[in-house]
Formats: sequence, C-alpha cells, structure tokens
Amino acid sequence: MRAGVIYGAGRDEAEAKRRARIAISIVFLVNGVALASWISRIPTITDELDLSNGQVGTALMSLAAGAMLAFPLTGRLIDRRSSRTTLLLAAAVLLVALPFVGLAPHLLLVMTALLIFGAGNGAMDVSMNAQGVEVERYFGASIMNSLHGCFSVGAFLGAAAGAGAAYVDLPPVAHFLIVSLLGGATLWYVRQWLIPDAPDERAHEEAPTFALPPRSLWLLGALALCTSIGEGAMADWSGLYLHEDLGTSKGFAAFGFAVFSIFMLIGRFSGDRLVEQFGPTPMVRAGGILAAAGLGLAVLFHEPFAMLLGFGAVGLGLSVAYPLVFSAAGNHPTLPRGRSVASVATVGYTGFLVGPPVLGWIAEFTSLRLIMALVALLAACVALLADAVRIASPHHTPGALDEPKTGLEPIG
Repeated sequence: MRAGVIYGAGRDEAEAKRRARIAISIVFLVNGVALASWISRIPTITDELDLSNGQVGTALMSLAAGAMLAFPLTGRLIDRRSSRTTLLLAAAVLLVALPFVGLAPHLLLVMTALLIFGAGNGAMDVSMNAQGVEVERYFGASIMNSLHGCFSVGAFLGAAAGAGAAYVDLPPVAHFLIVSLLGGATLWYVRQWLIPDAPDERAHEEAPTFALPPRSLWLLGALALCTSIGEGAMADWSGLYLHEDLGTSKGFAAFGFAVFSIFMLIGRFSGDRLVEQFGPTPMVRAGGILAAAGLGLAVLFHEPFAMLLGFGAVGLGLSVAYPLVFSAAGNHPTLPRGRSVASVATVGYTGFLVGPPVLGWIAEFTSLRLIMALVALLAACVALLADAVRIASPHHTPGALDEPKTGLEPIG
C-alpha cells in the first residue's frame, strides 16, 4: 500500500487545499530565487576572488557534486520520514549555506560552501517535487506544471534582484543574507500549510542508497534525460548559434534563450488545464512533436527569425514534459515515492550537467547547426517516450503498473 496522507476534512477542506497549493507554490518560487541569486553574483564573486575560468568551473562542479550526493539520501529520508519534514530540513541547509558562499575568502572555502549549498538545493529539489505530488493528489487536479512555472518566476526575480544588487555594489554576502532571511521567514510561515504526509510503508523494500534506477523507471528516466538535455542546450547554445553561425549581434542573440524561456513559462502556466483536458501522455507527445518539427524546420531555413520561432517551439513543446516526469515518478504504483522521485531527479540533473558540454564537444568537430538538429531529434524522442508519464495524473489510482501502450513487454 502507498503511504497515507493526513488530509483536511469537512467545511475547511477546500481552504486547506487552497493553502496547500499556495504553500508548495511559494516553496518552488523561493528555491528559484535562492538559486538564481547565487548564479547572478558569479561574476562579482569571480572578480573579488580573482578566479580563473577553470577555477569557476571547479567551483561549479562542487555545487553539482553536492546535489548528486543528496539525491539518493533525500529519497531515503522522504520514505522514512516525510516529504514535508525533508523539505523543511533541505530548505534550512540551502538558506543557511547561501550567505557563506558570499563570505568565503578563497576558492577552497567557496567550494566547501557550494558543496553544502548544492546538497541543500538537490535535497530541496527532490523533496519539493515529492511534496508537490502529494499536494497534487490532495488537490485532485494537475498542478505540477504551474509549480515548475513558479520556480521559473522565482529564478527571474532572483536574477533581477541580483542584477540590481550588483548595480549598486551590494556585497554578495549582504545580498545572500537578505535572500536567506526573507526566504526562511516566508517558508517558516507557510510550513503549516504543507501536507504532513506519512512515511512510506514500502521504504524497507528499497535498494541500496547509491544504485541505478530500477527497470520500471528506465523509460521515465530516458524521458527526463532527453528533456533536460534539450532544455540545457537551449540555455547554453541558442545564443551562440545565433551569433556565431547566423552572424547576429550579441543583443539579438540574447533573444534566443529569452524567447525559449517565455514560451516555456507560458506552457507551464497553461499546461495544467490542458493536461486535465487531454491527459499527460497526449500532451507530452504533442509537445515533443511541436518542438521537433518547429526546431527542425528552423534549422532547415537557417535564418535568425526562423530560429527564434524554433526556440519558442522548443520552450512550449518541452514545457510540460519535465514536471510530468516528477508527477509520474511520485505516483509510481510499486516503488516508494522518495526513491522514485530521487531516481529521475538524478537522471535529469545529469542531463543538465553533462548534456550541454557533450553537445559542445560534438560542435567542436562539426557545427552548432548540427547541435540544433540533435536537439530536434531529442524532442522527437520525447514524443516517442510520452507513454512513460501515463500515471502522472493525480486521478491515477496506485496499483498494478498499467500495461505499456508502446508495444514493449511490461517492465518492472
């Protein structure tokens, strides 16, 4: 049996549902603000400590290492305690570590602070998605897309605040301390509205802490990988493609990722209603086809404005896929929710980290145009793997794993 959840009842249940949704939406937003606050001050910290590009890359690897170490441990904690408890603990680690990133006087201490900050962010990523699944089931309607949209809004606000702080020469430690205090106070207030879900009864059945995802999650992991590589490639290579291959100005090139981001935000805030109407699998499949066709045609035309439309198609097309991956993982009928969410988070994060550099190495020997074609191919794979999210609906009743509709043998 799946873990029970303590839900509200009676006349106050509608209000409890509304507050639970508001609370988890704020959690996603605070996480986006905190992460973007650090990212926006990287140039300032780099200059203050006189770090080389290689040293900055090493520091960023500490952030990634912390997250990767936290993912499986967080999954165990969610299953043995609850997503709510784990989320609050992870948020505390994240917000306490953030000011120390700005306070560190040399590279080694920056790396140490980023390792802890990355662990807090990785743990918060897994636990807030697990709590999001619980709220989604309690709410009785698809909300995961809008939750990820709230993260994007938070990232925008955090980046804007960081730009303002840099403009007035506010030291990073003071900036980060303000973010931590405001974020901590906000989460402390809304913690009472989060769902106090019970430990998962299947936690004793889990595999060793550090293990590959089970076979029943392979297709879902593949979908997460294709989606995350595609999103990461848009962030890292869209502007360079416009500037270097198509000869646009740097100002015009900056519109590439902006268009992608705007359309992704539109897709996420409208995605829940569409998922409710058409179902998760058709939405992911249609989105993958839109992204593949839009970017593929743009690459064929090889013209700046056509590429902007192609980037918009990728943003809109892939917008619902990643949130639905987490929803499907959290609704897995046979695995503890913490382990499931942590597994796909690990695969997805690996795609974000490893995918864009690998595409860059390929571009070194071929061209950026080929990279864009490969992203279109990955979007086509998203369409092919869409059936992996068939249990992403909050209306899905956990039980025996549904028969796959891809013609493959059952997996498990």
